[in-house]
Amino acid sequence: MLLPHHDGSPLYVSTQEPALGDLVRVRVRIPHSFGTVAGVRTRSNPNREPRYAEASVVAAQDGWDWWEADVEVENPVHGYRFVIELGDGTRWWLNASGLHDIETLDSEDFTLLATPAAPDWAAASVMYQIFPDRFGRSAAAAERELPEWAISAEWGDPVDQEHATRGQQFYGGDLDGIREHLDHLHRLGVTLIYLTPVFPAGSNHRYDASSFAEVDPLLGGDAAYVRLIEAAHERGFKVIGDLTSNHSGDRHEWFVAAHRHPDAAESDFYYWRDTENEGYESWLGVPSLPKFNWNSTELRRRFVEGPDSVVARWLGAPFHLDGWRIDVANMTGRLGSEDLNAEVRQTIRRTMLEVNPDTILLGESTNDASSDFQGDAWHGAMTYAPFTRPLWSWLSEPGSRAEGGIGFVDARVPEYTGEQFWRAHVRFSAGFPWRVRLATMNALDTHDTPRFRTSARPGVVPVALGLSITLPGIPVVFAGDEFGLVGVDGEHSRTPIPWDSVAEPEVAATIDLYAELIRLRTQHPATRAALNGGGMRWLHVSDDALVYLRESAEGSVLVFAARAGASVTLPGQAFGGADAAEVLFGQAELTASADGIRLGVGGPSFTAWAVPGLNLPEFGASGA
Repeated sequence: MLLPHHDGSPLYVSTQEPALGDLVRVRVRIPHSFGTVAGVRTRSNPNREPRYAEASVVAAQDGWDWWEADVEVENPVHGYRFVIELGDGTRWWLNASGLHDIETLDSEDFTLLATPAAPDWAAASVMYQIFPDRFGRSAAAAERELPEWAISAEWGDPVDQEHATRGQQFYGGDLDGIREHLDHLHRLGVTLIYLTPVFPAGSNHRYDASSFAEVDPLLGGDAAYVRLIEAAHERGFKVIGDLTSNHSGDRHEWFVAAHRHPDAAESDFYYWRDTENEGYESWLGVPSLPKFNWNSTELRRRFVEGPDSVVARWLGAPFHLDGWRIDVANMTGRLGSEDLNAEVRQTIRRTMLEVNPDTILLGESTNDASSDFQGDAWHGAMTYAPFTRPLWSWLSEPGSRAEGGIGFVDARVPEYTGEQFWRAHVRFSAGFPWRVRLATMNALDTHDTPRFRTSARPGVVPVALGLSITLPGIPVVFAGDEFGLVGVDGEHSRTPIPWDSVAEPEVAATIDLYAELIRLRTQHPATRAALNGGGMRWLHVSDDALVYLRESAEGSVLVFAARAGASVTLPGQAFGGADAAEVLFGQAELTASADGIRLGVGGPSFTAWAVPGLNLPEFGASGA
């Protein structure tokens, strides 16, 4: 059965960047098959007091009515929903989590944001995540003296599985080594490079920074950073860095100055458990990661506030980073009864706007992130709840385990049907405003998780990657996935890139698979508009198959993702132009007849078709 639809995209909202006091036109599309509609209203909640506005029909097309109403934006985060009353008196509520026959929660309303939006390029990005020690090693790396903490490894050595020493295993990847392989990134078609930390530290991952004032000399120093970013920009890539706003390392110059020195200027940068500044709070009790105390005015000045701060320095000349990913953003500024998270994230973004408004700010939040991601600072989330965990549960072998940051209970991957994937995805996405969804990362895996391929069902890697590419959000490729690498946990997944295998048939085929699917997002003229901001409408969910449509006026993309053989029949009015569908990728068959639109495939498959775009009525058009 076809259902009323609204998703917050430009198809249904007259502007994505309203100002306070603006009237925004919002509309809902209702199929005639849903029943006789007696009336539609929007329900907002400005200043926590409900307000209703009557909608009217502005167009009737292809078996659907378009209803439209004005909503005045009265708060920076302005929620709204639709109330649909049928001729028999039945009442339905439509919000971001779907259609309901009972009153719904304000937290799941659609949302208008009267705050600065992410740069235009964010929603069109395909991200490539690089762990610098493991990506590429220039000739200069051999001449650098190893620090005392490092355990030297040759590029082809296996990753250490001993928890006590794996953070010290040092392969010597550097920034010039990354620069030397930008051709590979160009071949893939990615557009945004995310580098995990590059500051000096006491580990290979560098999340325990000893300074934010320079690039680690082991990576080539500041000059190599400038060379890499300039070369990336010349090739059309954006580059973002990684900051730890929750903690520093215990070798950090600020911590060293304050530890056992209560009178130091940096003393109030951290949480101390005694008057001698001996014991201190740290990230999850790890002594090498002392936690920042954001009550400190001086810490804010040095780190996040104003043109002389750490945040600002690396966005300006000569580095010109295009944004930041903030590590452990969900824990930043939070300890016990204190919650300074909003103040810190808003200060970071304010500083970024002052230095370069064309930059992106992404925050890590491992679970339900929606309460922090309402447009006041973070443009999008690095989170696992809306996409990564449900994807693993649907496409992993039953009984799989996933050690590390992905966040499964007891590291056991629950087995989901496609319907459960859909419910989990919708539940955790519903709390995000549409703009935030478009800049939230759709990662199969990251440097903190096992590699997806390690426990994937046979034949489903294209399915997983295709979902990442075509669902709203920023697709993420963790460096090495395109080589077919595996890893049993977050540390083990940080395998040095096997550059000598790039021409091997199996590896080359996997790289080509990634490149072909990425092109759907970045280069295909029939799909760019739909996949980089177009609407999102689910058409079918079942145990083994998902079908959805990414829609725009310029063109739409029909997606059929199956983990096993499946056959699906959609109503003929599900979308227009099925008889003109053009296969973009995949092997599934589509046939359109008077009985409906049939999709079928014999095994695991990801298939996408280009179909004609929507014939959109103009906002404010006269009634049908």
